[in-house]
Formats: sequence, C-alpha cells, structure tokens
Amino acid sequence: MTVYFIGAGPGAADLITVRGARTLAACGVCLYAGSLVPRELLAECPPDARLVDTAQLDLDEITAELLRAHQEGHDVARLHSGDPSVFSAVAEQMRRLDAAGVPYEVVPGVPAFAAAAASLKRELTVPTVGQTVILTRVAHRATAMPDGEDLATLGRSGALIVLHLAAKYADRVVDELLPHYGADCPAAVVAYASRPEELIIRGTLDDIAGKIKDAGVLRTAVIMVGRTLGAEQFRDSHLYSPERERHTC
Repeated sequence: MTVYFIGAGPGAADLITVRGARTLAACGVCLYAGSLVPRELLAECPPDARLVDTAQLDLDEITAELLRAHQEGHDVARLHSGDPSVFSAVAEQMRRLDAAGVPYEVVPGVPAFAAAAASLKRELTVPTVGQTVILTRVAHRATAMPDGEDLATLGRSGALIVLHLAAKYADRVVDELLPHYGADCPAAVVAYASRPEELIIRGTLDDIAGKIKDAGVLRTAVIMVGRTLGAEQFRDSHLYSPERERHTC
C-alpha cells in the first residue's frame, strides 16, 4: 500500500487537481481535516472507503491510522488543504512513515496564496516592480520563527510578502513592516479564498489592520503586502516583446 499526501486545494472542491481526484477515487481509506477540507471532496472516495476526520486527532493518533491501513493493505489518501509543500504539517508525518518503512507519495495542490492572487486578479511578480514573493507567517506561542526570519528582517527586502496564519496578528504585521514598506504600500486580505463565503479586503499598511478587525477575520486568511498589488505603470514583460528574438523550426 501507499500513503498519498494530497493537496486538496484552497477550498473550492473543483480546485483539486485531476491527479488528486483520481488518486482519491482509488484509495480505500481517506484521512482528512474536517475543519479545512470541503466535504464535497469526499464524494470522490470509493463508496466503501473508510473516512477518518483528523480534526481532533494528534500526530500519534494520525500515525496509528496510517499504520493500521498499511497493515490492512489499503492505499490511503491523506487530504491536506492547499498544497502540502507549505504550512501543511506533512513533514512530521512523512518522518514517522520513513521510520516505520511505509511508502508514500505527494500529490501537489493549488496553494492558498495562488487562489488569493486569482481572487485579487493580480500577478504577484511584475516587471521592474517586484520579482520576489516571500511566503511566511508570524511567530506566536505555538511555534517560534527561526532566527533571521522575523518580519522586520524579511521586510528589508521590499519583496511582496504573503502571510499565512496571521490575520489574528494584523497589528503586529503592520508594526513590523511599516518602516520598510511605508504607510501607503498596498495590502490585501483574502479570507476563505475560492469558497462561496470568500471575503476580499483591500487597503494599505496604514489601514489594513483596522479593516481586518472590522470584518472580524481571524483565520483561514492570507495577508499580502507589497507594491506589485497596486502596480499599474510598469514595463511590459520581455517574454512577448516584439524585440525578443524568436526562432522558428
């Protein structure tokens, strides 16, 4: 058997990849985070599949479910919201499976920041304005940030910053980024990206924290700060430039 860590996408059930849906449909066991993964996706599972909501399970209990399925000879779909490559808590699960000798594969999904950018109708990298995107979060009691990865340090780059799990700490985000980006720097928040209840908040570093509070956004949101969010006057990309040399076969 194989454990498949599948990126379920940012929320909309139809944003799972074709590979993800096909893999889900072939697995006899599915572990999913009930608080984050849309229930509609479970319809892709085989009718007789064993479904396990991991919302209230700890790592040991999740690992036990994976090992049980392995012993019973079942392929397992481990559904994670967004994409498994960032902020998914997949690394420690894979480490446990490595220690137990259980094979696994990773099926990528649409990350939340990509869905947020689509909702904002923005390209995050714009010629001559910004070509770097930083994906990060803020420190809190549960997990500290490594040295050198605090917002004040990252903000010195001036790059577009995408913050996960940070809506609750909007005031701190503003305080740490303001000296580097300025009060007029465009900022945006997308909560529940791609879902029916999606909420988009636009503003600047000067007012975005207040707007987040007024909207009551506390979780399941992405904060973006950077000049590319408001870029209008910029040079066209060289990719489609008439001056670019093109070779025909």
